[in-house]
Amino acid sequence: MSCGLGGPRNGWADVAANRLLAFGQHVWAVTDSEIRKLRHDPWELATRAVQPVLWLVVFGHVMARVRGMPTGELSYLEFMTPGILAQSVLFVAIFYGISVIWERDLGILQKYLVSPASRTALVLGKGLSAGVRAISGAVIVYLLTVVMEIRTNLHPLAILGVLGLIVLGSAVFSTLSLIMACIVKTRERFMGMGQVMTMPIFFASNAIYPLSLMPAWLRVVSRANPLTYQVDALRALMLPGGVSAFGLGVDVSVLLAALVALVWTAARLYPRMVT
Repeated sequence: MSCGLGGPRNGWADVAANRLLAFGQHVWAVTDSEIRKLRHDPWELATRAVQPVLWLVVFGHVMARVRGMPTGELSYLEFMTPGILAQSVLFVAIFYGISVIWERDLGILQKYLVSPASRTALVLGKGLSAGVRAISGAVIVYLLTVVMEIRTNLHPLAILGVLGLIVLGSAVFSTLSLIMACIVKTRERFMGMGQVMTMPIFFASNAIYPLSLMPAWLRVVSRANPLTYQVDALRALMLPGGVSAFGLGVDVSVLLAALVALVWTAARLYPRMVT
């Protein structure tokens, strides 16, 4: 009797394992194809250095002169460095969806949709590839901290955690970008939508000022903003003696929940790009 029951159970386990393996292979195939594009456009890495440099060197030094900024034992430059890293990730990821519009116009998207890969695997693969691309922003920011003598936590585990948060946060906002692309469908409308959304997401977060300075209504908005939790976790990992206001577990859980919800939504909207 036990052998008879064991057979079907093992069969279901094998089927589930094979499906999970195939899903992982499809996700990696999409991720790998997107990362390969970066090799043909090295200037993209150079242009990403401009924004963090401007914010840290210009804005950071100016705001550091403002007295009374409640940053605790941190200098203002230390306080804002994780926020600028999160900002560079956001600004790149939020315009990632335009690549889907280009793929549709070139006929590549249609080939993706008729492939054996599930819609979820396609969306998740693109989100993770955006995360891998965003790691270059971390390299730039860490180099700036060395040049500007900003204290950072260089423990290997802390750096590994920062890279994981960058991939996770970038996947969240690039998937949101894919949803925007599926809705507006044209490059002109998408660029306008991206510009409209970027600033509210950034300024309604704790990236460049603490939550305690915000009016009550803005604190409510900020707590619903995934960027707030990414910045909070980055501060805990990047800065010496850094702590998370919400708890690292809460920060990561919110980002994962946002990613799951956005991937689920994008996977259902994805086929609309070709209709």
